[in-house]
Amino acid sequence: MDLVTEITILVLAAFVGFEVISKVPTTLHTPLMSQTNAIHGIVVLGGLIVVGFADAPLDYIIGFIAIVFGTINIVGGFMVTDRMLEMFGGRKQKPKEEESPDGEESG
Repeated sequence: MDLVTEITILVLAAFVGFEVISKVPTTLHTPLMSQTNAIHGIVVLGGLIVVGFADAPLDYIIGFIAIVFGTINIVGGFMVTDRMLEMFGGRKQKPKEEESPDGEESG
């Protein structure tokens, strides 16, 4: 493939990705985040394979960047998913202050 074709595919994929993601309702956000975490796990694995078979310094750099960006996306995805799941949990009740038998607060 020539460079113009590859750039055209990249630009079209970016536009399609943006349109698809912007149409996702918030109730589907958490399940989709878990799927993107799996995809970024594959990115990290691919980066490890690239680094393992690297012969040139550029291969090491590309593999390292893939590993770092994939790891950042995985950690961020789990943080967002955890925060979204907390929103669906019940409210936490504050512990009541204990009272002594004679009606005075302990403390």
